Amino acid sequence: MSTKAMSPGLPKPIANADSQPYWDAARERRLVIRKCNSCSALHFMPRHMCPECWSDQLEWVDSKGKGTVHSFSIIRRVSDPAFAHKVPYVTALIDLDEGPRMMANILGNDALSVQIGDRVTLTFEDRGDGALLPQFVRASNGGAA
Repeated sequence: MSTKAMSPGLPKPIANADSQPYWDAARERRLVIRKCNSCSALHFMPRHMCPECWSDQLEWVDSKGKGTVHSFSIIRRVSDPAFAHKVPYVTALIDLDEGPRMMANILGNDALSVQIGDRVTLTFEDRGDGALLPQFVRASNGGAA
């Protein structure tokens, strides 16, 4: 799991009570997801209650940081000037090997060649001041971002 060079001017994550442990783990270069201790469901994104059984008996577990591209979009026009230097870029839905689906960007020199079904591995994008954003690279990219 590598760290992408700092992306200047991009927004930093904003944590709330439900997501603070997620962002703290990201600063340690770890991807964590929620596990329900009532029904054993794994889910993403950080929330206070299980989306399957509505229990609040949740814990954080480490993800292996590997998955498959479920769907993707190549962004060619920006809605925020902070992302202008990134276009074109890929936003994807990733099916983590543990089961949950999450949204992230695909980084790397071959990101625009992404296909549905591609294997991806975790990397981190530096947003400054120690803030790291979990992102992915195509597994055929050898994990280099």
